[in-house]
Amino acid sequence: MLSSPEEEVLAKACDAIYKFASKGDENKVTLLGLGAVERLYKLISHEDPIVRRNAMMVFGIMASNHDVKKLLRELDVTNALLSHLVPEEDVVIHEFATLCLAQMAVEYTTKVQIFEQGGLEPLIRLLDSPDPDVKKNSVECIYLLVQDFQSRAAVCELNVIPPLLELLKSEYPVIQLLALQTLEVISKDRETRIILGENQGLDCLLKILETNEFNDLHVEALAVLGNCLEDVHAMQLIQQTGGLKKLLSFVGDSAVPDIQKNAAKAIAKAAYDSENRKILNEEEVENCLINLLEIDNDGVKVAASQAISAMCENLSSKRVFGLQGIPQLVELLSSNNEEVKEAAVIALANLTTASPSNSSWTTAHFFL
Repeated sequence: MLSSPEEEVLAKACDAIYKFASKGDENKVTLLGLGAVERLYKLISHEDPIVRRNAMMVFGIMASNHDVKKLLRELDVTNALLSHLVPEEDVVIHEFATLCLAQMAVEYTTKVQIFEQGGLEPLIRLLDSPDPDVKKNSVECIYLLVQDFQSRAAVCELNVIPPLLELLKSEYPVIQLLALQTLEVISKDRETRIILGENQGLDCLLKILETNEFNDLHVEALAVLGNCLEDVHAMQLIQQTGGLKKLLSFVGDSAVPDIQKNAAKAIAKAAYDSENRKILNEEEVENCLINLLEIDNDGVKVAASQAISAMCENLSSKRVFGLQGIPQLVELLSSNNEEVKEAAVIALANLTTASPSNSSWTTAHFFL
C-alpha cells in the first residue's frame, strides 16, 4: 500500500503503520524487515501534505530503533529531514523530523552530516517554535551536536544564547534541563561566556538557584555558572550585583552533595586566576570551603580540598585557611578514601609552603 498511486491510500497506510510501530520495538523490527523504511523515505518528500506528514510521523518514531537508525544513515536521510525544517512546513512534520534527527545525532557520523549540511541554523530557529515538542527535540539535537567543537563554535555565531535563555522560562522541566545542559557545554568556550554575560544570562542562572521549585535544575545551573566564573569579567559582574554572595550563601545552605561538590569545583577553576582569587577572598570564600570539608561525602571533601589548594596562592586566604582549615585537613589524612587523602595532602603542602606559621600549626596538629 505504500507504493499505491492513490494519495488517500498512502495516507491511511502510513497512519496504520504509525499505530503499529508505536506499540513497541519488536514491531519496528518487523517493519524494517518488510522494507517499510525505504518506501517511507520516498514518501516524506511526497507532494501531498497529509501523506508527507503521516510518513514523517512513522519515520520519527521508527528512528528510536538501533537497526532502523543504521539503515537511515546508509540512506543518508539527514538532508531530506533538514529540508523540512522550513517555516512554511507543518508543525507536526517539524516535530517528527526533529525527533528523528535527535535520535540519530547520538552517532558521531550523523553529527558531522547535520553540521556539514547546515542543520544548526534551522534547529536554532525552531527553538522559538510555539510547539513544546518541537522545542524539546530541537534543543536535544543541538545539545548532542555541540559535543563536537565545530558545532560549539558555530552555534555562538548563529546567536543561540538568547533562545536558550528563553527556554529556561519554559513550563516543561525537560526543556529547561536540556537548555541548561546545552549552555553548560557551550559555556566552556570563553566567547560564549562573554555573550552569556551580555544577555543577562548570569541573572537567569542565579534566579534558578534562588527558586526552590527549580531544585531539580540547581546542579546544572551551578555547572554553567561555574564555567562563567573562570572569567574575571563575569566574576566582577556577579560580585557587583551581589550574585557571588548569594551563590556562596546558597552553597552553604544546601544539603545536596552534588551541588556542594560542583560549587567547590567551580571555585577551584575560578581560583586559577589571581584577580578571581582576590574577589573570592573579599567574599570570604574560605569559610564556605572550610565548612565543606566537614560534609559527610568524599566527593565534596576532595573538591573542597582542591579549591583550598587553588586559593592558597592568595596570601590572605592562606592565613585564613591556616588558622581554621588545618585541623580538618589533618583529620582527612585518616580517611579510608585515597582521593580524599591525596587532596588533603596537596592542600596541606600548599598551605605550608613558604609559611612558617602554617607549618608549625600543621605539625602541632599531627601530635595532638
